[in-house]
Amino acid sequence: MEFKAVRVTEHVYWVGAVDWSVRDFHGYSTERGTTYNAYLILADKITLIDTVKAQFKNEMLARIASVVEPTSVAYIISNHAEMDHSGALPAVIQELQPEKVFASVMGAKALNEHYHLRSPIVPLKDGDGLNLGKLNLKFIETRMLHWPDSMMTYLTEERLLFSQDGFGMHLASGKRFADEIDEGVLRLQAAKYYANILLPYSSLILKLLERVAELSIPLDIICPDHGPVWRRDVGNIIDWYRAWAQQSPQPKALIVYDTMWQSTDLMARSIADGLSAEGIEVRMMRLRANDRSDVMTEVLDAGAVIVGSPTLNNGIFPTVADFLTYMKGLKPKNKLGAAFGSYGWSGEAAGLIADELKAMGIELVMEPLKVKYVPDREVLIKCRDAGVRVAQILKQRTNDGKAG
Repeated sequence: MEFKAVRVTEHVYWVGAVDWSVRDFHGYSTERGTTYNAYLILADKITLIDTVKAQFKNEMLARIASVVEPTSVAYIISNHAEMDHSGALPAVIQELQPEKVFASVMGAKALNEHYHLRSPIVPLKDGDGLNLGKLNLKFIETRMLHWPDSMMTYLTEERLLFSQDGFGMHLASGKRFADEIDEGVLRLQAAKYYANILLPYSSLILKLLERVAELSIPLDIICPDHGPVWRRDVGNIIDWYRAWAQQSPQPKALIVYDTMWQSTDLMARSIADGLSAEGIEVRMMRLRANDRSDVMTEVLDAGAVIVGSPTLNNGIFPTVADFLTYMKGLKPKNKLGAAFGSYGWSGEAAGLIADELKAMGIELVMEPLKVKYVPDREVLIKCRDAGVRVAQILKQRTNDGKAG
């Protein structure tokens, strides 16, 4: 099959691969597939920015061959050692025999530990530059965005940032540019990527955005390692990132739960009704009907996270326990929370959920709400009242934030 490169600028081509069928990315559901983006810079020293997942090597090489002879690649730059970007690197080095391969200091170590390479990797420090002839690259170390080795590469003359996993998304498409794709799709998929990959590093993202502003680095184009290229309205994705990184509470409540015999479901519905009555946006997500990564996407801008579970074997229902573990690792901030659940002969789940939420730094606004067996009208009124109470506190918090 013949694959063609896609021109991004006068000197830059997209030479990556589209993975239409991947549906799981280390626990993150990728229902719309993804791309593994690599980029070719046509300069005196022809340079390849990142590679692709190992099984897509031939697709990438075919795209390079549609522009230049692959063996004419002089330099390879690895912005990130994770194997969806570096998997093809050892074979590409062997086949193309580039003059030099570059990575961050931590990246050079990581690549050698991954692949035990025979060819040395040239380490680059933050602020280093590389002359390609008439074009120049500048390197920005971005440790823990989202690996210790992460780095971004800036092509000065094109005002173009190769942003590795920053500003990207898991989205397979026949279109290579963000301005060719519906903005609602872009925002949803970018939010999902942020919530499930980058959320724990929000403070570092704010520092990066501050640094770019302080250095007055002009950005006309952003080329991420996943998803479409941003060649217009670059400010949109930057503004989204700034808002997500600030994690300011919004007037939205998320009810995350699971149920065995519908008792916990009835409680969830009554809580949701109380929230809605106060004008709060509500999302109710049962975990056996929604993937945890989709639930985390809703957590991103929710001001309140309310979690419910039946008690099973003196503990939390497995899907709920799984989600709590997953959310804890992603470290959401500035959330209100509450716990609820039904039980039969013991009722530990709601209390255990409350403990988990407190351990995450989520502020609980009420005692755990629990009911034995099936809730009656009186209990459901209590649940609705609980929703009203959470809504009122959340509205106060979000109004205070606007006033500040």
